[in-house]
Amino acid sequence: MPQPAHQGHHDTQQELTTAQRELYDWLADYIGAHRHSPSIRQMMEAMGLRSPAPIQSRLRHLQLKGWITWQEGQARTLQLLGGMASGIPVLGAVAAGGLVETFDDVQERLDLAPVLDTRGLFALTVNGDSMVDAHIADGDVVLLEPVPDPSRLKAGTIVSALVPGSGTTLKHFHRSGATVTLEAANPAYEPIVLPTDQVTVQGKLVAVWRQV
Repeated sequence: MPQPAHQGHHDTQQELTTAQRELYDWLADYIGAHRHSPSIRQMMEAMGLRSPAPIQSRLRHLQLKGWITWQEGQARTLQLLGGMASGIPVLGAVAAGGLVETFDDVQERLDLAPVLDTRGLFALTVNGDSMVDAHIADGDVVLLEPVPDPSRLKAGTIVSALVPGSGTTLKHFHRSGATVTLEAANPAYEPIVLPTDQVTVQGKLVAVWRQV
């Protein structure tokens, strides 16, 4: 039977059991401190468990109850939900060459809820400089959403793609017939050209997070 939504949290979030709350609170502290999600093994050690099964069960319940998003089997895709639905105030504009006025009377808020509520949203840390001309730098965190049908991607969409023997790469996606071209946003890198069936598109770019 569904349990009532927890007061003070997102309306779709349901009450947690003691074990689920213990894991969620630990995850919140860990992600707050490290800016990335822990491994299943780290969760096992923190909860004093010798098997991954109870951790995976708790994660599934946390996801079903609306507290996290998580792609099962990929611990690093875990993301906490909620807490930012009220939005961030937009106080004005900023010019790269000079100063502009900001306003005390906030007329607009930057609503991040539509991004954070995207089903299956996951984050990856960028390693390398192949996308610098797309304003994505080494160390940035990119938010991506799953791609149900890669054949419908617009040419030039920035995607995370799994390439056999090379791992995951962030590139501009182009498809021509049975060929896929993964193009860097840095002239120092040659395009990767592969048969379509050798490229697995994991997700398309939604936003870039840069910790300063």
